[in-house]
Amino acid sequence: MAATLYTAWAVGGLTGVCRVNGHQQGPLHCHLKVLVAGLQTYEIPPDYSDVVLPAKPKLKFVNKVPNLKKPKREPKKLRDIQGPTRGADSFTQGQYGIVALGGGYLHWGHIEMMRLTINRKMDARTMFARWCISGPYKPITRKGLGQRMGGGKGAIDHYVTPVRYGRLIVEVGGKVELEEVKHILTEVAKKLPFPAQVVSRESLAALKKKHADMEQNNQNPWTFKQIVQGNMLGIRRVVSPFDVHHCGRFSGKFHFPGRV
Repeated sequence: MAATLYTAWAVGGLTGVCRVNGHQQGPLHCHLKVLVAGLQTYEIPPDYSDVVLPAKPKLKFVNKVPNLKKPKREPKKLRDIQGPTRGADSFTQGQYGIVALGGGYLHWGHIEMMRLTINRKMDARTMFARWCISGPYKPITRKGLGQRMGGGKGAIDHYVTPVRYGRLIVEVGGKVELEEVKHILTEVAKKLPFPAQVVSRESLAALKKKHADMEQNNQNPWTFKQIVQGNMLGIRRVVSPFDVHHCGRFSGKFHFPGRV
């Protein structure tokens, strides 16, 4: 044992005096480290054998102005951002994405910010990203500075993309895990003009299941839906059809997650 220790520490280049069982064992000191082999368990890595990467994995460029022969001016139509989304609320190809928790308008600058941030920080060899929204198509009019009131509707200034609650903005997939792309998607979600959250397939399904369980296991008999449908105290006179249809879960573009 002494010969073995002396050889090991001689290779390490340490000098001094070492004592083993109370006996001095040559020019070694108390820099002795005992290596103990242990059994460690690791999680089985995920299987990406069924993941197929597209030929162009990065986000495509989105035009700032739609390709229209004769653009027409439209009213505001705030219903475009009110209530829940009517589509694009589930994943199609990717495993992770950004979901909107409120309504709002996406300008071309927001879309370009998302494209540049994700394309620069993603690894195109193992990841891909795709849009879940269309390019700006809703015209927003604006009058010039200093003009008097009247004179009709102003000229088209820019175009936006309306987004409702529950809509997926962008999805990311490939041979990656959530922790590898979470910091990228979180950076993008913080810069959007409405509240947004980074989700995966599992967390999005859990979010929908949580809301369904809240409605099914609700112990309060006086829910908004029952009060309005029963017209208690004549409340239907002051409640809008929008609130009656969505049972008070939305106030314009805002969503109340705790209300059933």
